[in-house]
Amino acid sequence: MTTLTLTDRAAGEVKADVLVLLSVKTDDGVRLAPAHGLPQESVDHVGATLAAIGAKAGADEAIKLTGVPGVEAPIVVVAGTGLDHEPTPDDHEAVRRAVGSATRGLADTAHAAVAAPGTDAALVGASAEGALFGAYAFTTYRRTGSTKAPVAEVTLLSATAGEQATRDAAARAEVVADSQAWARDLVNTPPNDLYPDSFAEAVRKRLQGTKVKVDVMDEKALAKAGCGGLIGVGRGSSRLPRLVTLTYKPAKASAHVAVVGKGITFDSGGLCIKPATGMVTMKCDMAGAAAAAAAVDAVARLGLPVAVTVYLCLAENMTGADAQRPGDVVTMRNGKSVEIINTDAEGRLVMADGLSFASEQQPDLVVDIATLTGAAVMAFGGRVAAVIGNDDATRDRVIDVAGRVGEDSWSLPLREELRKAMDSDVADLKHTGQKEGGAITAALFLREFVGNGKDGKQLPWVHVDIAGPAFNESGPHGYTPKGATGFGVRTLVGLVEDHG
Repeated sequence: MTTLTLTDRAAGEVKADVLVLLSVKTDDGVRLAPAHGLPQESVDHVGATLAAIGAKAGADEAIKLTGVPGVEAPIVVVAGTGLDHEPTPDDHEAVRRAVGSATRGLADTAHAAVAAPGTDAALVGASAEGALFGAYAFTTYRRTGSTKAPVAEVTLLSATAGEQATRDAAARAEVVADSQAWARDLVNTPPNDLYPDSFAEAVRKRLQGTKVKVDVMDEKALAKAGCGGLIGVGRGSSRLPRLVTLTYKPAKASAHVAVVGKGITFDSGGLCIKPATGMVTMKCDMAGAAAAAAAVDAVARLGLPVAVTVYLCLAENMTGADAQRPGDVVTMRNGKSVEIINTDAEGRLVMADGLSFASEQQPDLVVDIATLTGAAVMAFGGRVAAVIGNDDATRDRVIDVAGRVGEDSWSLPLREELRKAMDSDVADLKHTGQKEGGAITAALFLREFVGNGKDGKQLPWVHVDIAGPAFNESGPHGYTPKGATGFGVRTLVGLVEDHG
């Protein structure tokens, strides 16, 4: 992973291969964001050059300059923030994205220096996150041709580098970035190498020696526990399902958050098989489980005072001789029977067992995260998560946290009239309903498996559908690479912090 160091040295004095500066738009044209510490001759030169080439300071604009006077670095990259004012702590995502767009373009660079705008610790933390998020590449399977490594070292420049709040923000950024990179690696790993058992072992290896306890249920234990969802989905594959439980339990925890992650390591659609083009990216159907595992990894490393229990619902949805059929009836962990309608709606089935297990612990909050529905993608596109919950205040709390950490999300309502379409003639319910409102129907199904708390009321529960933002099929943007994004890790970590 890219290393990060802090210094309060002036930008022009740092001997790096590249110096990264941020720009903003003004009525008089583009100018550098403040707190860079450059001499006036450097500022004048950069300003004149940007004006001459028509720079706009727009988001994802990264302009390379050479021969800047008063600067030790031979190359200066000016990254646009898209802002028309000096960055404030509320502009953390614009800063994160600008810095990330710069470092993403610095592959094979040994050392980059980044001038954080302003002096607020939140902006320094956002700069650190952007630098590290952008410095990512998945090169495990590259064997021939040019393989460019991410920038090896980043020096973050801030006048407040010696202050504890700034050091804490940078240290947190390192932990979150490393965990998010692990989630990206898991999702990018091809399905012939990442399947339920190997996923479980990868998690066990990663968390060995940490404060997170790892427990793995195999197919025999799942059958004994009555997990008809996981068993049913996984029965068509030679690679049998697993339920991985990750437990982080600090002393005197202030709250208990349970997270359920969808981990379909490959989704063929089962007997209701997908078209060939629909399978190309289906290695990403375990991105919810990857985000959940990476989040508890970060939570433990940060030493947060909140208990977290994670349930990774792992299965491969294939078309083998014993594959689940439309018309089958399975019984879930909580005892409810479900009539199978469409085997390509498998994610909600494995999540049902995970939600049942999570509810048995009666946590303060249950969150599930899943690449669940194409309907969410159709509603919000490829960069926004759909958030649905059984309590408006709890749902809005998750959305607020997601906004604070820079992950876009939007709410959908739980429309009760859609529940009737899941009535079954032979079982307690069907696992699909009408086509319209598909993302909401999926959430209504999941709600059936959220249990009650000690007060007899249903536990607070929020469903996060990341089918859009989990995997970037288009070109890279900001700090987001093509392929796995690691979306959800930051929201989950931020949510745990919010309960601390």
